Amino acid sequence: MALFLIALLAGVLTVISPCVLPLLPIIVGGSLAGGRSIRRILTVTLSLGASVFLFTLLLKVSTAFINVPAAFWSIFSGGLIIIIGLILLFPRLWDKVPFVAKMNLRSNKAMSAGFKKQTFLGDVIVGASLGPVFASCSPTFFILLATVLPVSISAGIADILAYIAGLCFSLIVVSFVGQTIMAKLGIASDPNGWFKRGIGILFIVVGIAIITGFDKILEQPLYSVFDETKIETKLLQKQVAPGTSITNPLVPDTNGQSTTTSTAMHEGTSTAATGAVTPATAQTLARKASMYHKAPELVQPDAYLNTGGQPISLAQYRGKDVVLVDFWTYSCINCLRTLPYLTSWYAKYKDQGFVIIGVHTPEFAFEHVQSNVAAALVKLGVTYPVVLDNEYKTWNAYGNQFWPHEYVIDIDGYITHDHIGEGEYDVTEKAIQAALAERASRLGTSASAIPTSLTTVADPNLSAVQSPETYFGYNRNQNLANGTPSKAGTSTFTLPSGAIAPNKLYLGGSWNIEAESAVTNASGTSIEYSYTAHDVDFVASASTPVTVEVFRDGVPVGNFAGADVDPKTSTATINANRLYTLVHDTSPGQHTILIKIMGAGLHAYTFTFG
Repeated sequence: MALFLIALLAGVLTVISPCVLPLLPIIVGGSLAGGRSIRRILTVTLSLGASVFLFTLLLKVSTAFINVPAAFWSIFSGGLIIIIGLILLFPRLWDKVPFVAKMNLRSNKAMSAGFKKQTFLGDVIVGASLGPVFASCSPTFFILLATVLPVSISAGIADILAYIAGLCFSLIVVSFVGQTIMAKLGIASDPNGWFKRGIGILFIVVGIAIITGFDKILEQPLYSVFDETKIETKLLQKQVAPGTSITNPLVPDTNGQSTTTSTAMHEGTSTAATGAVTPATAQTLARKASMYHKAPELVQPDAYLNTGGQPISLAQYRGKDVVLVDFWTYSCINCLRTLPYLTSWYAKYKDQGFVIIGVHTPEFAFEHVQSNVAAALVKLGVTYPVVLDNEYKTWNAYGNQFWPHEYVIDIDGYITHDHIGEGEYDVTEKAIQAALAERASRLGTSASAIPTSLTTVADPNLSAVQSPETYFGYNRNQNLANGTPSKAGTSTFTLPSGAIAPNKLYLGGSWNIEAESAVTNASGTSIEYSYTAHDVDFVASASTPVTVEVFRDGVPVGNFAGADVDPKTSTATINANRLYTLVHDTSPGQHTILIKIMGAGLHAYTFTFG
């Protein structure tokens, strides 16, 4: 009975939750869109309550919805709200709906007019569309689903209905007060005028916010002002058995399946030590569910490196460790510049429950080869696990678009921080430290052993870099100045005799232009490029070693030689599939690099600059 009353109170409190406040205009506005009406208030609110109930039961007891991504429900809810907003803003759209057009036949004209005027179906859709959104705003709701419903269907349903009753009651009160104020002000006196259209615009804005997740951003500052879940947590503390493992049943786990809940109690086992979530942290999980997304699982990796050949998954670390997932590829200069930080963080925090998983998603064909990646890991000093994502399956699961891209995943499997590209290493490391501190608290271990200092690495000065990454293959070569960038096949190129344009690629000799690279057909070919940067990096490969001679501003590179060039001879040997640093200049400016290639079979992929 106590839990029933707590559920009722939790429903009432949910209306002032930061998770719900940004959506209240939809409830009030939806009940006002057609003028003041108690019927509209009841229809919108009770439809929302029914949607919460049915949506929850469907996800809990039906396998049909297990694999539906969590983002789908945001898109579904937001999309319906946008449609209603468009109809309110442009009423004639309603007549374009197929079944409405059929209702406009002469025999049904009166019924159609009445239906359009009352918009009962519209009221139902407004309320029902918000069910999936409202279903993730209360820790009490999670407790009912985790501990009561699996044990007793009748008790679970009764408590859930109590929660929904409290929620609907508070929403009816808010809507009625809102209608009364609006009526006194005369704002909504013309239900077909500017106010109705304003409500339509509001619906569209809120719908877009739900789809894009911007509503979650709006909620975060509100939690610092008032967090009603703390009240619920205190009330729940004595009602639910310690050791209850609670996760959000409405958010998929890292296997893409609905997260299950359990009440495992083992004699002689500390629930804190096993990573179980007690009611004291239910509020934290509720907030996480509203603020973050669960990390997708690694999807069918092509190989596992630095794991002793054993498969790994994110699921095996959930409830135990903090994980950083790094999307990278070994010939990407931006990725290589992040590695000193990643390797330092791994050495620094791995004994504190920190794991790095490199997801190697290749850019070029040679990066698909497992032996090439394995050799690169040894050369680069990478000792943490790396999985090969040759088919871009994990890349696509994350919706990723960039190298590098790091995701910090907490003990519950939520992505609490992500960063694209280089820089802001202090922010990422602080996110790691915060996640490790939470882990220590949850597992009952000491947080004092977690280092609090920030890692410092001598970062390259990129302020002078003005030259873009330049590709040689016809797929992406937009910078070829003395030929047709999109032309495939063998061509003979001639270097210009005078000055060349900056940031443009010039080839000399006979080349075979392929999709990803340009391949030398004979000895005596050359490359020329005018750049502004410190370093010139060259991604290249060769089936048999090919020697290249490097010139800077018309003279052998000498003291400006990069790490892969012999400063005495100004030559480098291309004998592996990787990135080569050809020029390192301590005083950057605009210079010209000339590469003379002494052999056939060299594949030139890209220039990058640092």
